[in-house]
Amino acid sequence: MTTITAMAAMSIITDMFQYAFMNNAFAAAGIVAGVSGIVGYFLVMRGQTFAGHALSHIGFAGATGAGLIGLAPLWGLLGFTLAAGIAMGVLSERISNRDVAIGVVLALALGFGLLFLHYYTSFATQATALLFGNVLAVDHTMIATLAILGVITLAALAAIMRPLIFSTLQPELAEAKGVPLRFVSTAFLAIVALAVSECAQIVGVLLVFTLMVGPPAAAQRLTTGLWSGLTLTAALALAEAWLGITVAYYTDWPVSFCIACLSALGYFAALSTSGLWERRPQAGHANEAE
Repeated sequence: MTTITAMAAMSIITDMFQYAFMNNAFAAAGIVAGVSGIVGYFLVMRGQTFAGHALSHIGFAGATGAGLIGLAPLWGLLGFTLAAGIAMGVLSERISNRDVAIGVVLALALGFGLLFLHYYTSFATQATALLFGNVLAVDHTMIATLAILGVITLAALAAIMRPLIFSTLQPELAEAKGVPLRFVSTAFLAIVALAVSECAQIVGVLLVFTLMVGPPAAAQRLTTGLWSGLTLTAALALAEAWLGITVAYYTDWPVSFCIACLSALGYFAALSTSGLWERRPQAGHANEAE
């Protein structure tokens, strides 16, 4: 009886892989989740989550602009986020001025997005998919594009990882040692722009936080090691993306909604778990004092 039940459960799970669009969705989500989670880990560690949020919204203006001139939305999204990321890095010379610089660039880009939609109203049907993602419509060409962008993103991150970590944890000492803080910040925001462009293809520009912030924030509540944190982040992002697609397949709910819910649940679970661990030593000390 147990064997029959297990076989039935396995059949239900593997049933969705009979469809090419589901295989494409899992492949694309796997690539994007891994890249977004790893880049997002440093984004959270540096306290620049607002930058990721801003870049995702700026990307919408780029995608609408690309539609206006007849290009694929991905290239407009990529171009605008890269330009905005570099602009943010150049303008935000001091940490205290970073949010101001980001806010100015964000407002300007959103204004352009509104202008583009005003002149290209037929793009409105595609705008919904861009805002909330449509991973089930991914084809082999898009998967190949995401894979290439993913390799470029991770290679660029690896190239600046040491000065990035140094400038993040000890910015004053890094500056004294001659680390070019502005260059590192600008390069990192350009890398974030690439990751945002990829992530938007899966969950949309409005829900980029689900893969770029949720899993890293949860991982950093559970472990303090760099490599263990990166590994846990990638695993959480991958699990949430794939489980979200699976739940959506069997419930007919939007994929992005499922991934967003799982991301939030993962973070709150990590928050609760880390809170329990923090309280246990205190309780132990209290007992010793008694």
